[in-house]
Amino acid sequence: MKKRKKAAKSRKIARLQASYGERKRPASGVGPEWTRYFRPIKKPITLRIDADILAWFQKKGRGYQTRINEALRKVMMREKSGE
Repeated sequence: MKKRKKAAKSRKIARLQASYGERKRPASGVGPEWTRYFRPIKKPITLRIDADILAWFQKKGRGYQTRINEALRKVMMREKSGE
């Protein structure tokens, strides 16, 4: 029984380490240098969006909430620059 638990735990650790590597932000040349290190405060909310929009973001896999946030940020920045 202990071997089974240990194997499951090691698989979970490997999966977490792999997903951590996926979340690192790419070093892109977009924006100033400090933006690579800036991590805005996240605030949990309830957001109601159309089912087809949610399905479109989710079909690309994990990280759909981050992609939604990035899309909203692009709209926000575009509107700010238009002022």
